[in-house]
This record gives sequence, C-alpha cells and structure tokens, in this order.
Amino acid sequence: MNQSLDSDSVSITRRILDALRLDPVLLSLLVILALFGSLVLYSATGSDQAAVLRQGTRILVAMMLLVAAANVPVRMLRKVSIWLYLGGVGLLVAVMFFGEVGKGAQRWLDLGFIRFQPSEILKLAVPMIVATYLADRVLPVGFKELVVSSVLVMIPVMLIARQPDLGTAILVGSAGFFVLFLAGVRWRIIISLGVLFSAMAPLLWKFALHDYQRKRILTLLDPESDPLGSGYHIIQSKIAIGSGGVYGKGWLNGTQSQLDFIPERSTDFIFSVFGEEFGFFGSVVLILIYLAIIFRGLYIAAHSNENFGRLLAGALSLTFFVYLFVNTGMVAGMLPVVGVPLPLISYGGTSMVTLMMGFGLIMSIRSAKRFLV
Repeated sequence: MNQSLDSDSVSITRRILDALRLDPVLLSLLVILALFGSLVLYSATGSDQAAVLRQGTRILVAMMLLVAAANVPVRMLRKVSIWLYLGGVGLLVAVMFFGEVGKGAQRWLDLGFIRFQPSEILKLAVPMIVATYLADRVLPVGFKELVVSSVLVMIPVMLIARQPDLGTAILVGSAGFFVLFLAGVRWRIIISLGVLFSAMAPLLWKFALHDYQRKRILTLLDPESDPLGSGYHIIQSKIAIGSGGVYGKGWLNGTQSQLDFIPERSTDFIFSVFGEEFGFFGSVVLILIYLAIIFRGLYIAAHSNENFGRLLAGALSLTFFVYLFVNTGMVAGMLPVVGVPLPLISYGGTSMVTLMMGFGLIMSIRSAKRFLV
C-alpha cells in the first residue's frame, strides 16, 4: 500500500515537472546546492537570519525566472537572440555615459525603479547570438564564421573590461569561446591564438590592465610581499582552508570566519568559510555537486536534436564550470582575485538570476527530447 502511494506521488511529481518543462535531475541538484548555500551563508554572515532570508527570496525569484525561461520555445530563443544582444550592447554603451560609479568602477544603470548591471545580460546574449549565427552553417566553423563570431564576442567583452569588470569580461568571453569550441574550431587555431596571446602579454600588461589588476597578479605570485595590504585576502583565505583539515571544524565553528579574519567572506571568499568548517571532505562533496550539474547540462546538450541547442546548452554548462574554477582557484591562491562569485553559494542576486535563467534555457532545450532520463 505504502509503495503504491509512493509510486503515485513520484508519478504526479514527474507529470508536474514535465508540464513545467523542468528537468528533475538538474532541478534537484540546483536545490541541493542552494540549501548548501543557505547553511554556509548563515555562518558566513555571523548567524544573520535577515541576510539568509533575503538570499532565500532572491533564490525564489531566480527559480521563478528559471521556470519562465524553461517554457520559452527554442525557436523563440533563436529569434530573440539578436535583439537581446543588441539591447545588451546598447546598455553597455549607456553605462559608459550614464552609469553609476562605485568602488572605482562604472558598471550599474539606475532607472529609478530598478538598478541593475547590464553586463549580466551578455552572459546569456553572447552564447545565444553566436549559437544562432553558427547553427545553420556547415561545421566545423570556417575562417569567415570564426572572424564574425569573434567580433560578436569581443565587442561586449571590451566594453565590460573598460568598466572595469575583469571577472564578468572573462565569463562573457568564455561563454562565446565555448560556443566556438563546441562548433569545432580546429586545435591549430586555438594553439595559434594561445601563442599570439602569450606574445601580446607584455603589451596587455602595460596598456590594457589597470594598476590594481597588475597588483593583484603580482600579489598572486608573492602574497607575503604585502601581508597586511593586497596579499591579506589570499593569505587569510589559505589559512582558513588549510585549518579545516580533512573533516573541518564544524558548522559555525570556523575561527577565521567567525572572528572576521576573512574579507568578503559572504561573497567572493565564501568558499574559504566552507573549507574551514567542512574540511577537505566537505569541499570534495560540494565540488562533486557542481560537477554533476555541469555533466547533466552537457548530457542535455549532447542529446539535443539541433545545432543551436547543442551549442547553447554546452556553452552555458561549461561557463558554469568557469565560475567554479575561477572562484575556487582564486580563494586557494592559484588565480588572481577577480569578482567571480561561487554560484548559488555567494551572497547576492544579480549573477544568480542570470545563472538560473541559463539553466532554464538548458531545460527548454531538454524539453524537446522527451526520452531524456
């Protein structure tokens, strides 16, 4: 009797998710990750229930937008991609003239009733427009397609880097690059571009990077050179992660975080709090959840029945990996400090909304293939 009731409940839940065009595996993993995030955020904010409640509200709004995005037909995504891209680039240009300045960067537009960061739009618009452009062309991409796609990617990347916002520029550029990579860019081209970039590195160092960005790179190489200044973030972060040991100090028992040694501990450096309290074992579990989300997205991409779906779902999934790689590498002292949050864990709502809408687009692509388990 109980088994029959359980089976009926599962069947009803599956029908509801199918009606909403949601992928049960991907949705379950995202919910688990969000629950992890709420636990860590409660500790990182010093048991601030109000902050956790605000974050919970943002997650709820992001989930609603995920459902909305999942119910947009794929053919509609292709039609709106050009307008989303042009609108996003237009807003980036508007930021140059009318954007608000905060902490030395000009990234925000204030319309009175809403204040937002237009660069977030390009995290979705860039892979959408490049996937739309390449979807009906012969793959692997030729020289013309490579040039046009590169221009589509570099225009917003340069506008975002100028704000300056290196972290978002990396994410937007990665999203566009992954579409090209999945479309079959030949390895010799990738290697040639890598060699060209390496040769241009001295010029980029001198003319493209701001003083604070150069300082962050030098700090990465030798954080002890300025332990109370630019190296403080990395040093304290590594102390926190290392002191967690194998199993951690326990939830709410981290000394570095609870005694306020870790800067930005609820945002960019929240993984340091997690590593101290849950240790190596907990960190591995968290990373495995992230990897499961990424592989599920790639699985959906691989089973899409058209090029557009494969390119877009694959690029969005791999961009999610860039979030994970850059943030964890940053707090572990292996990459320079840039403004890339830990997805669904770090406090804040702007990037969360973009990420969840991205997963909604992946679910929209998945809904066209009902055989997926």
